[in-house]
Amino acid sequence: MDDDGDRRSKVQRLYDACDAVFSPGKKGAGGLPTLTQIRWLQGILDGMEAGDVGIGADAGGGEDETRWSSSSDEEASPRAPPARRRLLSTQGFTRITYVHIHECDGFSMGVFCFPAGATLPLHDHPHMVVLSKLLYGSMRVSSYDWVAAPRSGTRKAGGLAKVVAVDELREAPCKASVLFPRSGGNIHTLTAVTPCALLDVLAPPYAEDLGRPSTYFSDIPVPALPPGYAVLEEEELPEYFRVVGAPYVGPELVVDMDLYD
Repeated sequence: MDDDGDRRSKVQRLYDACDAVFSPGKKGAGGLPTLTQIRWLQGILDGMEAGDVGIGADAGGGEDETRWSSSSDEEASPRAPPARRRLLSTQGFTRITYVHIHECDGFSMGVFCFPAGATLPLHDHPHMVVLSKLLYGSMRVSSYDWVAAPRSGTRKAGGLAKVVAVDELREAPCKASVLFPRSGGNIHTLTAVTPCALLDVLAPPYAEDLGRPSTYFSDIPVPALPPGYAVLEEEELPEYFRVVGAPYVGPELVVDMDLYD
């Protein structure tokens, strides 16, 4: 419970705030959110911990934790009876595992759980605002913003990008970060230094049919470029890369059903 007497769970507070800021048809929604709205959302994320979304950050596990496996290509399966599904234990995860919390037209909420050494390849977030909170562990982030993006529909075309971060170390606890369509490191790659979990809010979520595909890139060396710039070339998703899923076992969300009328 918050100091103000708010009895909502922290994940419910995050959902309600995202619903107010990002959902279509809501007052003040549409276009980019205001700086005040971003700071509001960041403040909520700053107060969140792994347990608030049903994830156990203790690598040693505990008797109230539910064990899952991420070693196969299929969605992970429970190994504990439903009565004990209080926290998702990420101990033993061997692949990046996504815990889906919620998705609607306006935004999505979910957690990426990384085993040590796992890398999310360089990818973009077209026309999106993304807020992220590192819940536990540490990771390195390299990121870019477009100076001149590749022309739409041109495969293997290079685009000029400005370097925002190179192997920047982020360690929990830390403040929530935010990236915008044209700033903040919209194109990034993440590598886990230790087992870690990243809570993401994407607004709006990926949707290829609406012009928001998930696109992957490689950094092409160009010696003539001045320091701080790079050429990024679109590439296919590496064959070895696969994200698996694990169900959300955190506090139940009360969803605004008006969005689905």
